[in-house]
Amino acid sequence: MPCILLIEDDRKLTELVAVFLQRNGFVVHAIHDGNDAEAALTRYQPDLVVLDLMLPGKDGLSVCRELRGRFRGKILMLTASEDDMDQVAALELGVDDFVCKPLHPRVLLARIRMLLRRDAGRPARAAGVAHGNQLRFGALQLDGTLRRCLLDSAPVNLTPGEFDVLWLLASHPDGPVSREELVRQTRGIEYDGLDRTIDNRVVSLRKKLGDNASLPQKIITVRGRGYLFVPDGW
Repeated sequence: MPCILLIEDDRKLTELVAVFLQRNGFVVHAIHDGNDAEAALTRYQPDLVVLDLMLPGKDGLSVCRELRGRFRGKILMLTASEDDMDQVAALELGVDDFVCKPLHPRVLLARIRMLLRRDAGRPARAAGVAHGNQLRFGALQLDGTLRRCLLDSAPVNLTPGEFDVLWLLASHPDGPVSREELVRQTRGIEYDGLDRTIDNRVVSLRKKLGDNASLPQKIITVRGRGYLFVPDGW
C-alpha cells in the first residue's frame, strides 16, 4: 500500500485525515513538528508527503526546501494562507500541488491519487481506459460518437448538455475543470459569473449517475477551481 507522511500540527485534523486515508488504502505516518521531518522521511520512506504550510519548529517552506534535496516523491501542501506569494514560493521550492483549508477529505484523496499516478509514470487517466472516441472508468462507459452513457451496462438518459459536461470532465480526470472552461467548451459563450447552467447540469448528473448529492464522490466541487471528475469513484 502507498505510504504517506503527514506533517500537520493540528492533532485532531491529523487523526481525522489519517483515519480517512487509511480506510482508503494508504499507510499513514504522522508528525507534528517541522523539525522532525527529515528523520521521519528517512524512517518511513514515504511515497508522498502531505505538508502543512504553518508548522512549529520549521515552517512548511523550510521543510520543503530540505526535503527536496533528497526526496523524489510528491509533496502536497496544505495551506490556509490566501497570500499568493506563499504558493509561488512553494512551487519554486518543488511543491507539486496544493489543497486549501478548510480541508475536504475527498478532495485531498483525489489529489493524492492523482499525484501518485503521475509519480508512478502512468498517464493521468490510469484509472480509466480510452479507445478512440470512447472512455471507460470502472462501471461508467461513455461513447462520444453515439453520445451514449452506460452505467453498470445500463443506459443513462442524459440531455445533450449533460453529456457534454460529463464528457469534458471525464476527458480531464487529472484536475478540476473551471466553470469558465465548461461554459466555453459546452455552450460556446463566455462565463459571466452568474450563469448557473453548468451547476444545474452537474446536480442533474450526480442524481442520474447515483452520486451522493450531499457528499459526492464521483464529480466533486473544488472550491474556487471548478469541478473534478474522480476516475477512481466509478
